[in-house]
Amino acid sequence: MSQFMQDPTKTIVGEPEVVEDDVHTEPRRSVEDVLSVETNPAWLALKEAATAMQALQVQDGSIPEVTVRGEAHRHVDTITSSIETLAPLFPHDAEYLAASVVDFRRWADEGFGVPDFYDSLVAFQPQRSRADGTRHLVVFPMYTQNGSANRFVEAVLIEGLWPEFIAEVEEEYTNKLFVPIRFLDFTPGYDTNAAVLFPESVAMRAIPTFTWGAIFADREAARYRRVVRAAAEITRLELPADAAALLDDQHLMEEVFVMWDLIHDRTHMRGDLPFDPFMIKQRMPFFLYSLEELRCDLTAFRESVAIEHNEKASPEARKHAKLVQYAVIFDRIFRFAITGNRVRNYDGLGGQLLFAWMHQHHVLHWTDTELSFDWESVPNVVIALGQAIDDLYWRSIDRPKTAHWLAAYDMIRETLTPNPASVWARGLPDEILAGPPKGYTDAVLDDEFPLSMFYEALSKKMKDVIESTAGITGRD
Repeated sequence: MSQFMQDPTKTIVGEPEVVEDDVHTEPRRSVEDVLSVETNPAWLALKEAATAMQALQVQDGSIPEVTVRGEAHRHVDTITSSIETLAPLFPHDAEYLAASVVDFRRWADEGFGVPDFYDSLVAFQPQRSRADGTRHLVVFPMYTQNGSANRFVEAVLIEGLWPEFIAEVEEEYTNKLFVPIRFLDFTPGYDTNAAVLFPESVAMRAIPTFTWGAIFADREAARYRRVVRAAAEITRLELPADAAALLDDQHLMEEVFVMWDLIHDRTHMRGDLPFDPFMIKQRMPFFLYSLEELRCDLTAFRESVAIEHNEKASPEARKHAKLVQYAVIFDRIFRFAITGNRVRNYDGLGGQLLFAWMHQHHVLHWTDTELSFDWESVPNVVIALGQAIDDLYWRSIDRPKTAHWLAAYDMIRETLTPNPASVWARGLPDEILAGPPKGYTDAVLDDEFPLSMFYEALSKKMKDVIESTAGITGRD
């Protein structure tokens, strides 16, 4: 039995999200070579050419305008020659970088139609070299989640994050597809709120088995520190000493996000799941997405509580486990709840639900215009919300899909007040109830659960702070 094992009935079970390959590391390059890559003329030329290509592409990544094809060819020549110049700095990615050059040249030779980088994507396997400080040069036509829907050529220099204690944690929470990273440099698609590098965003002719997913822990940490610092000041929240210390320590905050994301990411395919939790090619009411993302975060919270109190765990693991709990709560209630617009904002809804649940269970207080928490009681209350979602999932395995949707809505509305104009809140008419699922989804309002008065006021004061985090990195 693992040193982190709690109650066997509460452990995370299931199959891994993707094929889990053996991990291996490559010899490190010289410090001088590796540290200079961001200023290397070949990288700067590649970055400039990739950015220039974006002005020639349309949304699907193709370049239909014949008159600019000559310019596009010149940019591809720069990109491919730069990749070949930089490749010796990344011996662990040699197969991928060689395939990338082939894909770029084929795309150009075939007339810049919809790009197909399947071959180079399959060759890119960063999960095989997870080691702190391992760097990668990544160039694909791709969209950037929470950034741009255009499949433009994007280039990014990244560096792996792999704290020593994470290897210990992963012995229990196995997730060999998980690749935590930080930014070194990037093209405009990542000068946004995008904080993930996922293979499914790449332009390709077919969908391979995905074997990795990368998350920019430095961006998550930097925006957390900025947002939570401002929110604590505005709400007059007195942070616990260890939570306050996080706001001054970017490196420690990054490590906290690595631990949180590792457990969150693996949870998507584990548990009593009534549906494909990633909801690929499925159209559902957005609040289903809210519950799934919140479930994964609350699982990370619950497991972090278990690790914190496990005397067999290392001091570093227990320390970070406590900090993960603060991160889940504060990121959810201060940033998620009021980031983005109110059009089917599923992450926003998850933050609202967590805040209201804690308030209605009397561990979060907004009194005399001051926010406070009963920290000793917080863990049990937050875990209870996660258990409520788990129970919903367990029961829904035996329900028709639309009945599951109705049950999920009822669970949320027990805590959050629906929009007064909501058809769902008044009761869906028989013609929708007896019809196809599309009718249910179409009846959901864009802002089915509006912000509370607390959040309306907080949003006005936090708007500029949250907007300022677009494009932020750990160096800002």
